[in-house]
Amino acid sequence: MNDRLACPADSGFNIAGVERDTGLSKDTLRVWERRYGFPRPRRDEFGQRLYSADEIQCLRVIRRLTDAGLRPGKIIGLPLSRLEALASERAATRSPAQGRAATHTGDRGHYLGLIREHRVEVLRTALAQALARIGLARFVTEIVAPLNREIGEEWAAGRLELFEEHLYSEVVQAVLRLGVASLPVTEQAGPRVLLTTLPGEPHALGLLMAEAMIVLEGGSVVSLGTRTPLPDIVAAAHRQQVDIVGLSFSSCLAARRVVEGLLELRANLPASNGIWVGGSHPILRRRTPPGVEVFAELGDIAAGVTRWRARAQTNSVRTPVYP
Repeated sequence: MNDRLACPADSGFNIAGVERDTGLSKDTLRVWERRYGFPRPRRDEFGQRLYSADEIQCLRVIRRLTDAGLRPGKIIGLPLSRLEALASERAATRSPAQGRAATHTGDRGHYLGLIREHRVEVLRTALAQALARIGLARFVTEIVAPLNREIGEEWAAGRLELFEEHLYSEVVQAVLRLGVASLPVTEQAGPRVLLTTLPGEPHALGLLMAEAMIVLEGGSVVSLGTRTPLPDIVAAAHRQQVDIVGLSFSSCLAARRVVEGLLELRANLPASNGIWVGGSHPILRRRTPPGVEVFAELGDIAAGVTRWRARAQTNSVRTPVYP
């Protein structure tokens, strides 16, 4: 695995640096330390945690495995070699649908090569051409979604640098924004959806992919970007008169914070407001509060919009009344 944070043997990395490098929140790191005994940071003369390069390497792979649905308690404490083997096994046992999507493009290796060579403009052009060739919906579900998984697995195995992952994300976002902006106006009414993430969740690519699928179905999107405090989400939903609040979750947040955030949001939004959630956080598959709709795949958004239209026609949806 690449030593991306090389440092003298007698130094270490503080918790803020580990959060930036691994994508795991400070709260998650502290909970794992207390609950599972890993990581085991030493303390500096001021009592601040210092993490070793070896711990960071393990945490990178653990994050990717939890994103893939494995429970932290099952993998934390395993040696790095075993964690990397699990990551490889996950890559080798993709679902048939994922395999078909990857086979369809035939260009995944080419895209990865462009990322490793840092040929950003060539990558942007190649992705834009793919978008023009197959359309936005298939571009999102058949190219970007499986490529995201591949990028994550390569990063977890140490074959991609963190900055290369970020370069990829920025290029894809630019291409997706152009794709969404070029969509024709549809006469079919759809929901007005507010998209954001909770504080501590920095990943924006999932929001943009969801936006593309919503707009394709005739919906409109109010995007707040990432890390929006709950009171501001509620205030924006009210003032923008949205029908649905959509949130994306990776494994950056502790499961408790995800559930508590959704419970608080549900309690402060009118019952007529839907809450849609998606992403790779394992808790979304195991436990979600009542009144929250989980989308396992981006392709499921079309069915969600259809259900919203049916309810709107049945109930003659009115402007939400906020508590």
